[in-house]
Amino acid sequence: MPTEKATLYLLDPGFEDPALPGQQFFCRHGALVEGVLGNFPKVRAELDIRRVKFPRPRAEVIAALGEAHQSLPVLVLPEGETRAAAKGSANGRAFAAGAEAILATLAERHGLPVIHP
Repeated sequence: MPTEKATLYLLDPGFEDPALPGQQFFCRHGALVEGVLGNFPKVRAELDIRRVKFPRPRAEVIAALGEAHQSLPVLVLPEGETRAAAKGSANGRAFAAGAEAILATLAERHGLPVIHP
């Protein structure tokens, strides 16, 4: 098992998008990751989970990965750690972007079951 926690950035649920006024939204990709983690609380406890507001710029994500990588959800691995499913790289860190890549990385890193085809 990894010794250092990876950081999972998720959008705050119930956000508003100025381009679509009068509605509230949740991120379906983040909801999928959270739903899986809800079934595996031990894996959830081994992550640093941070909620980020919808509007850009997303300063905390920019600090970790740079301005070009603000899309969420994203799992940022500790410095020097790599995983086959974490195909992104920025600021010396590997990352997995999107629900499927995040869940595949968690399977590699924590032994989480994989998505059935």
